[in-house]
Amino acid sequence: MTEDPLAPAVRTQILATEHWSLLATRSQTWSEVMGRITAQFTFASASLVVLALTVQVVGVNDSFRLLAIWLGVSVLVTGSLTALRVRNASQEDLMLVAGMNRLRAQYVAMDPSLKDHLVTGWTDDTAGIDRTYAMGVHRTGLAHFLASAFVFVGSVNVVVAAGLGAVLADTAGAGGPATFVLGLLSAVLYAGLVVWPAHRGYRRAHQAPAR
Repeated sequence: MTEDPLAPAVRTQILATEHWSLLATRSQTWSEVMGRITAQFTFASASLVVLALTVQVVGVNDSFRLLAIWLGVSVLVTGSLTALRVRNASQEDLMLVAGMNRLRAQYVAMDPSLKDHLVTGWTDDTAGIDRTYAMGVHRTGLAHFLASAFVFVGSVNVVVAAGLGAVLADTAGAGGPATFVLGLLSAVLYAGLVVWPAHRGYRRAHQAPAR
């Protein structure tokens, strides 16, 4: 029994359809995430404007401190939720890249000469995924991590946590040095308890893409 001559073309069409589906999902995901990040930073900026206008009217009194605390808590909570969405989107993006690499592996299996023309990777291991992300540019893992949207959002949240801790310390009557130390401690605790564990979850997914 001879092989159907249309079979390779049909397989290619199915793979291409799936490839475009993953690309569309990836684009939609990051469009939604960027919109959420923009909304979060707009809220944070508006909160700073409110505090700046309020302090000009009432000065640094108990009412101002209470407002600063509530706004700080609100910005930190919504910022943490935004960072969580960014982390989840990064994991989803990783799975999408791995899936597209597997599809390219099928293209290469049908025509091995395609390897010489692919800029992105065609394996779903760490090397193949890194090849797709880097597009031929050599980057260290640290550079990729620091340039990520998650670190950007997380860094803003760390600054908010430091400010909130300092305001709480000042409201409790702590002196200048103590306020600085407690603000710094709040930033370190937030980074250690929220930002770093979220990053570890992404790293575990990166080292072992789901199959």
